[in-house]
Amino acid sequence: GKGANLAQMARIGLPVPPGFTLTTEVCTYWNEEGQSYPAELLAQVRTALALVETRAGQKFGDADNPLLVSVRSGARASMPGMMDTVLNLGLNDRTVQGLAKRSGDRRFAFDSYRRFIQM
Repeated sequence: GKGANLAQMARIGLPVPPGFTLTTEVCTYWNEEGQSYPAELLAQVRTALALVETRAGQKFGDADNPLLVSVRSGARASMPGMMDTVLNLGLNDRTVQGLAKRSGDRRFAFDSYRRFIQM
C-alpha cells in the first residue's frame, strides 16, 4: 500500500516527509470489536507522532511552530464510501496564526485553513 511505498522510499534515501502508518489490522479490529480501538493504540500513535514532531522540528498543536499532518487511506484503489484524504490536520484558530507568521504568507495560511474546514 501507500504507507509501505513511502517507507521504502525513505529507506533508500529519497526525501519523504516523516510519517507513520496504521495497519489494516486496526481497521479490522474496529469492525470486529464494536467500533473500538485496541487499548495500546493511543500510546502507539502518541509515540509515533512525537517521533514525527522531532524529525520535522515542529509540534502538533503548537501555536508558533505547528506541525500539520495529512491522513490518507491506504487502499490501492479508491472506492465509493472510502475515506477522503484529510490535509492540514492540526490547523485551528491558533495554529493558523503561527503558520502565517512562519510562512510569511497570511493568505496561504488562511487558504489552507479554509480548505481544511470545508472538507
